[in-house]
Amino acid sequence: MVREKEMFLPYDEFPWFKDRPVREIVNVEEPQPGHFYWPELDVDLTEEIIEQPERFPMRVKQLI
Repeated sequence: MVREKEMFLPYDEFPWFKDRPVREIVNVEEPQPGHFYWPELDVDLTEEIIEQPERFPMRVKQLI
């Protein structure tokens, strides 16, 4: 819940949260309004990304 609004993060759009302990998922900070940070996961997301993930396709770089 963020300012009386429920936000849903499905695993297929936000895979960083899958198979993670609940304590890591609920440990979220909001350093600025609408900007969320999960320090134990090192994940930064904005409210806009969460609400409209199709506008922000994920890019994954594979380390060689």
